[in-house]
Amino acid sequence: MTAERAPFTVRVTPWVLLIGGVIGLAAALVLTVEKIALLKDSSYIPTCSLNPVLSCGSIMKTPQAELLGFPNPLLGIVGFSVVVTTGVAVLGGATLPRWYWLGLQAGSGLGVVFVHWLIYQSLYVIGALCPYCLVVWAVTIAVFWYTTLRNLGNGSRTAIGYHSVVLVLWYSAIGAAVLQRFWDYWKTVL
Repeated sequence: MTAERAPFTVRVTPWVLLIGGVIGLAAALVLTVEKIALLKDSSYIPTCSLNPVLSCGSIMKTPQAELLGFPNPLLGIVGFSVVVTTGVAVLGGATLPRWYWLGLQAGSGLGVVFVHWLIYQSLYVIGALCPYCLVVWAVTIAVFWYTTLRNLGNGSRTAIGYHSVVLVLWYSAIGAAVLQRFWDYWKTVL
């Protein structure tokens, strides 16, 4: 099947996986380096601690940052490595079996659930945001959405027609929650 005749999701999903995976992997690597620096020196201020709201350091010191007993960015390194590899393989012409795509769906589904739990924790329990985590959230949502569309195939014609609208609404809802939660701070900056 040529790229011109391939369905939209078959053409776009590998690029989303490759680009999103590289961005997510870079953010996870930076977060891991920052976490190691913080473990070495508890007075270290991570480069992503910019103000009282955008404060990685305060997030990295919470139990939520090590949900499974080790730093969460390590999950990102593993997960995004798989995502990047998948994107490269498919762009290189590999035809992956259905079970593989369903496995990627399950992994990205778990990732998106975890990300939304982290969003809630950041906004309403910890009360701070991590810029690199925001990048990971955005990428994880895109990877999940386009993997879902690809796996639904022709049964998702309506969703494919509005693929970017769904992402814009999804990101807007998160952005609105961030604005609402930290409005008292944001209005002092404006």
